[in-house]
Amino acid sequence: MGDHTHGHDPEHEHGGGHAGHSHGVSADADRRWLGIALTLITVFMAGEVVIGIVAQSLALISDAAHMLTDAVSIVFALIAMRLAARPARGVFTYGLKRAEILSAQANGLTLLLLGAWLAYEAVHRLIDPPEVKGGLVFATALAGIAVNIAAAWCISKANRSSLNVEGAYQHILNDLFAFIGTAVAGLIVLLTGFARADGIATLVVVALMFKAGYGLLRESGRIFLEAAPADVDPDALGDKLVSQPAVVEVHDLHVWQITSGQSALSAHVLVEPGGDCHAVRRDLEELLQHDYGITHTTLQVDHVPEQVLQVALTGEGAGDTSHCEDPHGPVHRDEPHKH
Repeated sequence: MGDHTHGHDPEHEHGGGHAGHSHGVSADADRRWLGIALTLITVFMAGEVVIGIVAQSLALISDAAHMLTDAVSIVFALIAMRLAARPARGVFTYGLKRAEILSAQANGLTLLLLGAWLAYEAVHRLIDPPEVKGGLVFATALAGIAVNIAAAWCISKANRSSLNVEGAYQHILNDLFAFIGTAVAGLIVLLTGFARADGIATLVVVALMFKAGYGLLRESGRIFLEAAPADVDPDALGDKLVSQPAVVEVHDLHVWQITSGQSALSAHVLVEPGGDCHAVRRDLEELLQHDYGITHTTLQVDHVPEQVLQVALTGEGAGDTSHCEDPHGPVHRDEPHKH
């Protein structure tokens, strides 16, 4: 009567590869590029703290503080990559893949918190600006631009489809913008003596930090709340599934992300009497993989009960799901229906 086979192809068995999940960059290569970026940032950061204190530049000190979060974000990313690579076992049936999303969320939160602190300090500098050594600020910022371009290039070579790596990349990119702003501020102070330029540059950087931090928290939050991937409309997907030959109804449709770049789907599919449940399942799995890139599927395929078939034929009682004790979400039939 029913086909409860999980929709995983042979390559998804234990010990096999994950077809459809190749990111084009190996984990070892990711770690290598992240390690190079971490070294560049750490060495430069140590020198910048000293120069920022000597030059009395909040912009330089804020850049150094931002670089500290860059370094921490890369360390988080490296740790998360190690954890995510561990095989699924015991109570962690998906493994520790979402450690990467925890890392991305931590990166977003540090950007927001650091931005709030820098905004507070920048306002104080605007009210009571200290004497800033513009020449020293300008020269150091130029060096910082070069270091951050090199670090950003290194991380861009890693797999940025991972929200974890993207979080580290956003940190580096924001730091690059920060150094550009600091260089402009240093040049203005050097040429005009307008010391408030240092605080203004800091506020511009803060706005960029808030934007990046909010984006990371939003995307990681979507994954933790098991929302559908941003490029998938569950209602449209359900309508497409129910439009396939022999399919009468699709309900309890769930689509979510295990981690960035790895989506999963489950659904209860009802097939017309006499329909081949196995063939329908295979066809639906192929459609999901080809059109949506979803290869982790669990489809429960059954022949439609007589009362549900009558409802589907007459179009009446579209909300009747008495064959399912606790249905979730809309019921999809090949007819107009509520979403």
